[in-house]
Amino acid sequence: MIIVLGFPLMVVGQNAGYHRAERLMGCNFDLTVVAADEGSAKDYLDLAVAEIQRIERLISSWDSTSQTSAINRMAGTAPVVVDRELFDLIQRANGISRLTDGAFDLTYAALDRIWAFDGSMTRMPDREAVRASVAKVGYRHIRLDPESSSVYLPEAGMKIGFGAIGKGYAADRARELLERAGVKGGIINASGDLTAWGTRADGQEWKVAITNPLNREKAFAWFPISDRAVVTSGDYEKFVTFEGVRYTHIIDPRTGYPSSGIVSATVFAPKAELADALATAVFVMGIETGLDFINQLPEIDLIIVDEKNQLHVSNGIDLEVYRADN
Repeated sequence: MIIVLGFPLMVVGQNAGYHRAERLMGCNFDLTVVAADEGSAKDYLDLAVAEIQRIERLISSWDSTSQTSAINRMAGTAPVVVDRELFDLIQRANGISRLTDGAFDLTYAALDRIWAFDGSMTRMPDREAVRASVAKVGYRHIRLDPESSSVYLPEAGMKIGFGAIGKGYAADRARELLERAGVKGGIINASGDLTAWGTRADGQEWKVAITNPLNREKAFAWFPISDRAVVTSGDYEKFVTFEGVRYTHIIDPRTGYPSSGIVSATVFAPKAELADALATAVFVMGIETGLDFINQLPEIDLIIVDEKNQLHVSNGIDLEVYRADN
């Protein structure tokens, strides 16, 4: 099975399993399960899709009826009691924010949109505008009360958003549900946020391809993946260039400036939720800091493609073993 990370593309080989593509959470989900027959496969895939839709209703900031929207709406006014599931997700996200020194931050949602990556920008924003754009951002301000399961944003205008962790969480939850239902093998790809378990129907291992962001037809390396997650963050199309510096659409929530130097960051981790957040954080940290950070974490690996199309890998990856031309 071939997965081209960073793009909503899945090509399923023969005997891989039963496959379905759905538009969920604003992106393309590709789901594959190993099942005895088409009928049971349909039931499994229905189960996974329903779970992803449930999570979207819980964490969507676009849905005015969601608990996340209620938290944002009540910013500066009062705490909001939420389901324990959402409370725990926010608490884990804050833990990742502390671990990454704020390179990952749920409150990025309050960033003023002063950057445009659609070709309309002709010059850099002035420094004061950039500084002001992060005035409402800061994960440390989120007040969590575990006894009441309440979340409070103490300043009006603060917001939280799950754009850098929500798809990974949904993929993890769908996988867990399918495993409990008895599915022995499968793969869930949420536009580059991917988790896999077991093997294909023909007994072969699932594989992912790390592709050349500047040439989507070329793979740098192939990696077997099972009982693990892989997430790629990339700036293949959303970037601006000023005075020879390429700025990506991934903004540093601490400074308001776009990240630079990295074209794609692929993180391998036990859970897609964690890999999702860390891939975003690495983009913000930059190559050297990102690699040093990942090398200190157990069971986490990283592949970076820089703006010169060069590969940088964490200590746990030997590219010579997995190179596409082997």
